Amino acid sequence: MPVYEYAALTRLGKNTTGVVDAESPVMARQKLRSSGIFPTSVREVHETATLKKSPRRWIPKKLFGRIRPAEVTMMTRQLATLVGAGFPLVTAIDAMLPQSRSQGLKSHLAKIKDNVVEGNSFASALNLFPGTFSSLYINMVRAGESTGTLEVVLDRLADMMERRQALKMKIQSALAYPVLMAVIGTVVLFLLLAFIVPSITSIFTDMNKSLPAPTQMLMAISDFLERWWWGLFLVMGIFVVAYYLFSRTASGRVVIDRLKLRLPLVGTLVRKLAVARFSRTLGSLQENGVPMLQALEIVKNIAGNVIISDAITEAAVEVGKGHSLGASLGQHSVFPNLFIQMVTLGEQSGELETMLNKVADVFESETEAQVTTMASLLEPLMILVMAVIVGFIVLSICLPIFEMNELVG
Repeated sequence: MPVYEYAALTRLGKNTTGVVDAESPVMARQKLRSSGIFPTSVREVHETATLKKSPRRWIPKKLFGRIRPAEVTMMTRQLATLVGAGFPLVTAIDAMLPQSRSQGLKSHLAKIKDNVVEGNSFASALNLFPGTFSSLYINMVRAGESTGTLEVVLDRLADMMERRQALKMKIQSALAYPVLMAVIGTVVLFLLLAFIVPSITSIFTDMNKSLPAPTQMLMAISDFLERWWWGLFLVMGIFVVAYYLFSRTASGRVVIDRLKLRLPLVGTLVRKLAVARFSRTLGSLQENGVPMLQALEIVKNIAGNVIISDAITEAAVEVGKGHSLGASLGQHSVFPNLFIQMVTLGEQSGELETMLNKVADVFESETEAQVTTMASLLEPLMILVMAVIVGFIVLSICLPIFEMNELVG
């Protein structure tokens, strides 16, 4: 159904703006008038207008219409604030519509508001957009509505999403400089070997004399890159496409995720991130009254690793048979011993939700510290590697020059 952006006057003569979904502009005006709003202008919102005008029509629409997680996080925080301040849900959503800069999110909010006005629950309205709102989000909202604590649930959701975004930003900022150095260094070395070194080493070729082994090796590498650089990029492109297609298959995801867990340093980091995400989410669901089996069914999809997700699925089966969560998870080696011990202690003390949140805090802190340490070690390591490569190039060029000087002397 089309979405229309409107400017209108209220019964008190105040200006107001927003969006509404309707079959046509005429229906949109009638819908607004029936709600006590008198439109002065109604304009259809085209989310992909930029795409239509652009000559690059091969670009998927999803690249333009996708709603970023940061936008959902901000929307959740604003909604939690308004509902907590006493605003009715529909009024709160209506107040947020003019503030949203994303046309996609604005369209979603308008349809959610209309769905709630028609008598559906907020969770059911959110369920219309599974690509934007995860099953975790929808189930927590449903639990909040059923217990009458929607403002508390929204606040917890916002806290959880903001914490996840903050951790992601810290990891990205820690790795940004090493990655940038690696990319620039690789490009400089490629240009040096493919286009600059051949012009220098051509002098040695004209001498018709035997050259030192390092010089011969350098000339062979630069000659290969000068002739076949396009083939190198072609092979890299084929590898990337093959990896993408392989990772989309079920067996491919299993192989790749198992490899991630076995890699030194990286495997520990992946494991800690998955456990932190699992603990935080399960703790939040338990705090909001979601049954354990249903909560485990939800969190298995957010682990980010197929091997860990399968372990959670098998643990859920054991929990359904009456076993404790700690004992069920302890059967799988993918979970750290500290995690199993803290979960078991939480069950024994009756404070599982609190203990799960503490586990998440511990592993998030360890993850952040490990990433920072790895980034600080990567910088000097890359500088050392670059120095060795550049030193090899300089030595390979200088050795024949030294031999020429000896002959002249």
